[in-house]
Amino acid sequence: MKKTTKTALAVCGGAAAAGLGVNIAKAVRLKPAKQEKKELPPEKVDLERYKRNLSDAIRIPTVSDRDRDKVDWAQFEKFHALLEERYPLFHKAFSKEVISDASLLYYMPGSDPSLDPIAMIAHQDVVPVTPGTEQDWKYEPFGGVEAEGCIWGRGSIDMKNHLIAVMESVETLLEEGWRPARDVYVLLGHNEENMMHRESGAAYISRELERRGVHLEALMDEGGAVLEAHVKGLLDVNVIGVGIAEKGQADIEITLAGKGGHSSQPPVHNALGRMADVIKDLEDHQFKSEFTPLLGELFMRPAAKGTLPVRMVAANLKALKPALTLALSKIPLAAGIVRTTTAVTMAKGSPAPNVLPQKASINVNFRMMPGTSTKDVIDHIRKVVRNKDIELRVVKTKEPSKVSPIDTPAFRKIEEIYGADPKNVVIPYLVFGGTDSYLYEPVCENIYRYSPFRLSVALLANTHGTNERIPVDCMEDAVVFFKRYIRGMTI
Repeated sequence: MKKTTKTALAVCGGAAAAGLGVNIAKAVRLKPAKQEKKELPPEKVDLERYKRNLSDAIRIPTVSDRDRDKVDWAQFEKFHALLEERYPLFHKAFSKEVISDASLLYYMPGSDPSLDPIAMIAHQDVVPVTPGTEQDWKYEPFGGVEAEGCIWGRGSIDMKNHLIAVMESVETLLEEGWRPARDVYVLLGHNEENMMHRESGAAYISRELERRGVHLEALMDEGGAVLEAHVKGLLDVNVIGVGIAEKGQADIEITLAGKGGHSSQPPVHNALGRMADVIKDLEDHQFKSEFTPLLGELFMRPAAKGTLPVRMVAANLKALKPALTLALSKIPLAAGIVRTTTAVTMAKGSPAPNVLPQKASINVNFRMMPGTSTKDVIDHIRKVVRNKDIELRVVKTKEPSKVSPIDTPAFRKIEEIYGADPKNVVIPYLVFGGTDSYLYEPVCENIYRYSPFRLSVALLANTHGTNERIPVDCMEDAVVFFKRYIRGMTI
């Protein structure tokens, strides 16, 4: 993150120095007035209960699979029983329905039926531990062990930490006598990790809500986190990343036919050799990069809290957009912000080392920007690949989500909660991965992807990896946030 920031700013600074007319006075004026840190009323949090319940939740291996016959459904039943046992007030206040195989629809009526409900969603399932890596874990992957300041295990970050924090926040609110004006839904899918599955539990829930005529005011799911952006001489802020859209993805199989035969009599270029040119065409002709309004928000919001070089870039963003877009497109970690990305991920040829391939194929994974469709991807391939003998097959696809607005009560409530600390900056951003939330678009326009945990980039990157773990010192703040958000949106 730091390298990306410095590189982008260096390019923009060079462009400015070359004569883009940077207005230093404008940059100086961009600096905000000094803010005093405001103290919000303290929130009751039972951290020991949260830790205990999260550990026990991790010990139940709710592993999902695209093949439902391979799923141990008894584990989901155990998980449901755990929630019911540990959160009695919640289960007294909310009705409970099992949707599809193991998804849960919880509903609590509010006092004012004229108000649209809010929904908090999460998923119960986790990814499996890669066979052969069990011994690489420092602690048992489904042990829920608390050690070294963390709770360890599969699901500790993705996303039983989030799910249990929601349950904790609602249980504590009920203990304090909270009664919502709005209806409240807590929706827990069971197979989110099987991306683009036609039998998604969240899709079943969404369709059921639509059938009942439910329209949600706002929905919150997993997504961004709290990241410390400390770049010496440039920025010193806490970035609260709230996903307001997510990229789509399409896996496209490209195939070329060949004559085959014995490897002792090869042609000048067999099917694999010609496929190499296809790959080169795709990699040499990326989708066009674009500086979107969402990217503008990403730069402008923290800029006022930065030092003069950062504010110079932000104050002259219009002039610097071409240079900044170019800089980001050249950085692998940042290119996905400005364009639909192309990644050749798999290749197949002949079945034996002495046999020429009768067919060569590759899988290309595209991560599509909002506004780009699977059809656009197909058209792009046809346009940039010179070999017109290729055959295309869509293996699987998920269109990009819609972009949620930021001028809503829900987004403003997030800003209000974090606005108490002048070092905090709430930034809308584009989620590269996928969540269940896009499935609720038929019943909600205001979808926000945010998990209120202060995490390092390294821990976030290890979400599905070995030694997944959540620091204990970030858990209490998560419950505090959920309490303030749910209470603030329902009174």
